[in-house]
Amino acid sequence: MSVGAPFDSQVTFCYSRDLEATAQFYERVLGLALSLDQGTCRIYRVAPTAHLGFCARQDAPRPDGVILTLVSDTVDTWYEQLSARGAVFEQPPAYNPRYNIYHCFLRDPNGYLIEIQRFDDPGWRA
Repeated sequence: MSVGAPFDSQVTFCYSRDLEATAQFYERVLGLALSLDQGTCRIYRVAPTAHLGFCARQDAPRPDGVILTLVSDTVDTWYEQLSARGAVFEQPPAYNPRYNIYHCFLRDPNGYLIEIQRFDDPGWRA
């Protein structure tokens, strides 16, 4: 049952104790486009209508339990390119039969766990 028209876009906001280090990582390492710089918050385009935002907060809590998943059919290419840019991965690309996905993991400067993932499940509809 549909409640109304679909949303136009999506932004997930996270906290950062070091917004400059965060900006360097998301702009230079991941290569995401900066959609909007609000001074104490920066919003990055992940996909045409999906965004990640980071806001400066000195008392930012530890991001335990949070996974920022970026979906791509080219997990191995991302792994190679990001490794060449100095990213350190916690887990190289591997197949996960439980969820029928192929993925790898790294952390951003804030400690957020980033998963780059390909869905191999035919039920996934992007």
